Amino acid sequence: MVQNDPLLQILLLLTASVCVVAGVRKLKLPAIVGYLAVGMLLGPHAFALAADNETTHLLADFGVVFLVFTLGLEFSLPRLVAMRWEVLGVGGAQVLITTGIVAAGAVLLFDIVPAVAVVIGGAVAMSSTAIIISQLTEQSENNRTHGRLAVAICLFQDLSFPLFLALVSVVSGGQTTDAKHIVGAIGFALLALFMVLAAGRWLLRPLFLSIAAVRSAELFSLAVLLAVLASAWATHAVGLSLALGAFLAGMMLAETEFRHQIEATIRSYREVLLGLFFITVGMLLDVGLLLRNFPLVAAILAGMLVLKAAIVALAAKPATHSWFKALRTGVVVSQGGEFGFALLTLLLRRELLDPAIVQPLLAATVLSMVLSPLLIRHNRRITRALLGESGPPRTETMRETQATLAVAEREHIVICGFGRVGQNIARVLEQTGFEYIALDLDPYRIRVGRQAGDPVIYGDAGQVKVLENVGLAHASCVVITFANPEVALRILHSVRELRTDVPILVRTQDDTKLEQLQAAGATEVVPETFEASLMLLSHLLLLLKLPVPRVIRTVNDIRNHRYSMLRQYFRGADAEHLDQSHAFREELHSVILPPQAWAVGRSIAELAARGSRAVVSAVRRDGIVGREPSPDTLFKEGDVVVVCGTPEAVEHAETLLLMG
Repeated sequence: MVQNDPLLQILLLLTASVCVVAGVRKLKLPAIVGYLAVGMLLGPHAFALAADNETTHLLADFGVVFLVFTLGLEFSLPRLVAMRWEVLGVGGAQVLITTGIVAAGAVLLFDIVPAVAVVIGGAVAMSSTAIIISQLTEQSENNRTHGRLAVAICLFQDLSFPLFLALVSVVSGGQTTDAKHIVGAIGFALLALFMVLAAGRWLLRPLFLSIAAVRSAELFSLAVLLAVLASAWATHAVGLSLALGAFLAGMMLAETEFRHQIEATIRSYREVLLGLFFITVGMLLDVGLLLRNFPLVAAILAGMLVLKAAIVALAAKPATHSWFKALRTGVVVSQGGEFGFALLTLLLRRELLDPAIVQPLLAATVLSMVLSPLLIRHNRRITRALLGESGPPRTETMRETQATLAVAEREHIVICGFGRVGQNIARVLEQTGFEYIALDLDPYRIRVGRQAGDPVIYGDAGQVKVLENVGLAHASCVVITFANPEVALRILHSVRELRTDVPILVRTQDDTKLEQLQAAGATEVVPETFEASLMLLSHLLLLLKLPVPRVIRTVNDIRNHRYSMLRQYFRGADAEHLDQSHAFREELHSVILPPQAWAVGRSIAELAARGSRAVVSAVRRDGIVGREPSPDTLFKEGDVVVVCGTPEAVEHAETLLLMG
């Protein structure tokens, strides 16, 4: 009854997901664990309340497509070119060595046909791109050395998957087996990749420029969906994965100024559909089979994790020059993947392998995916334990947080909101020698700010406990930069609950809540529209040859009377937001230099000589930030380069830094 009613199935999945995910979040576990548990409980091997059908798989595949698309948005073509040796070298070595060892073992132990044994080896070599990227992103480790190498390995695995599919077809006799056919299939695949790259580079940016000019949120969302799904279809049509096409489309759009808006647009689609993907993975786990053959499945699982971690560690050592980072990469990618499960299922369906061999391997693969979020979450601890090292007392993130919170014990300024206004205030405070701590709730802004060395932490400034943690007791001033007056009021009440004497400066867009903000305890309220009017008025009076003292007196009188003169005006019938152009479009962006980046060993002056229109405002090296570096500063591997300019200039500078 339940399986014949799609709406009831969706309601069951949503209800179970809300309950289980809320539970695992309270236990501080990854949300993926909750989704996998929902799939295991409601799937065909447990209560059988949800059907594992083609429609569910298609929606789940879309979740992976959107996830990999957002990875492409953060990757960019220059970064991929800079990482080409990591993708081909480390990724290629992992796939080839793992496939060879597993295939040789299958032939020797089970007397399997060599071609089929190679497919089994390829299945074991695959890792779950979706789980790895999702968990690394959640932990903010996707730009760390082990995260970057894990992504490179996953990319090569995705590229090699069609070759294993072709080998399955050859062995089963489903397609022509001559070399000409295989070469032709590879040629079509390469042509599809070239077409997606060409279309993304020369068509997507003009298309989105035209759509952005219309100023329609619905049209922009439709264009994003079209770009993602069209590129995914193009690669899938020639035998490559859906995810590969989506990654390429994201990589092309990463070089445009629409990157952040696109990511925000598809976030809601991605999270819901990706949750469905993890539920379908959980449905694959046959708990009964696992219990009946637990010793065998456990042995296969342990062998898979140890073998892949060891191979990746050996392959990654030359690229990292550190056993710790190399083994950490191996722990991250040691699990099985959905592509490996697909290859094993094909062998089973085409009767190319004994089910007694395939079923335990399938169970071990899915179980490794279930355990994967926990392995990735604790990859640092696991690596330290395996190497017998105690390591530094805190992670780099913990050390940064500790250094930031150390400021809380001294006199400092608390900045609530780290947007454009908050960052401008922070820059001036740095130059004048004042310390500050900034609070914000935007994960991306916090990540790039911390990469650049800014003392910004994730926290709701309207919560008393958060204000206590950032040292409000020692603060000499509080600045509230949020334009929304309701948010400012909530923060004001929390600050005044802890301290009644600290000065509070509040930014607001207009005068609609001016009296309320003052009554709530604001020392000064700065309405943007009034201050802009005052600046224009002062320049006008100077141009009219009024004496400077009189101009200053006039402006001060208006401020002293709380802008009463400027608060009388006629509103427009349909007021529009200001068009952000020219200097107001300038932004900060951080670029991490991988080992093969063009800029490594070159200076800032050489970057400018190549035509960069962005300014290098800071370079962070070994945790130390150098503001306004001199033109002869040489870039080194691992530097975080902070550039400032318009979106176009920033993207051009990133391309130059990585590719030259």
